[in-house]
Amino acid sequence: MTCDAGPTSMQVRDLGQISYAEALSLQRELNEAVIAGDAPPTLLLLEHDPVITISRRKSAREHLLASPDRLAAMGIDVQETDRGGDITYHGPGQLVAYPILPLQRYNLNLSRYMRLLEQIVIDTLLRFNIAAHRVPGDTGVWVPTTPKPQAPPPPMEAKICALGVRIRKHVTMHGLALNVTANLDHFATIVPCGLVGRPVTSLHQLLADATPPMAEVKAALTQTFHHHLAEPIEPTAPK
Repeated sequence: MTCDAGPTSMQVRDLGQISYAEALSLQRELNEAVIAGDAPPTLLLLEHDPVITISRRKSAREHLLASPDRLAAMGIDVQETDRGGDITYHGPGQLVAYPILPLQRYNLNLSRYMRLLEQIVIDTLLRFNIAAHRVPGDTGVWVPTTPKPQAPPPPMEAKICALGVRIRKHVTMHGLALNVTANLDHFATIVPCGLVGRPVTSLHQLLADATPPMAEVKAALTQTFHHHLAEPIEPTAPK
């Protein structure tokens, strides 16, 4: 599905389920086109085939816990990536959004862009009565955990959305991964985002039978993107 929506003139493309390598190739093509002025700002929505992506951070590969044989048995690929961040898992049931946006058009720098992505996810989750928040010093979106009966108290927060981006000539790549009905057991193959002892969660774990279908989450996220980008974004004050 491809559509233009709203005053931002941002094109939205729903790619369905796609391999990481194929999506990365498309991102690079769109990044070049937006830089050259040959394509409008574009939001790619998709789900990935099961894959672990490892950034160029020196410690990232140390956070891969599963052996190649175990990963092969689970049907999980491993790919290196040029985004920021550490290591993460993508798979079916996880909504991935890759905005290809010229930052200067929206008066954004890297820090403000990351906070904007977090706010878009927070506002999207609020539509489904999930009160999510930021954790100072830890990029991403988090929710409070729920203690289980007769179990030790869990950590204060669980991550529901991971972020990792790259900026090339002031145009963004990569983006966010929101767990909707993702297989959370697959996250046990890594230390997610390199954060030891910090759990991950999903809309399904929080909402159970009330979990919205993926199409509804995609629509809500898209509407929230348009809402934020259509409003004037104040330039970052000089320090």
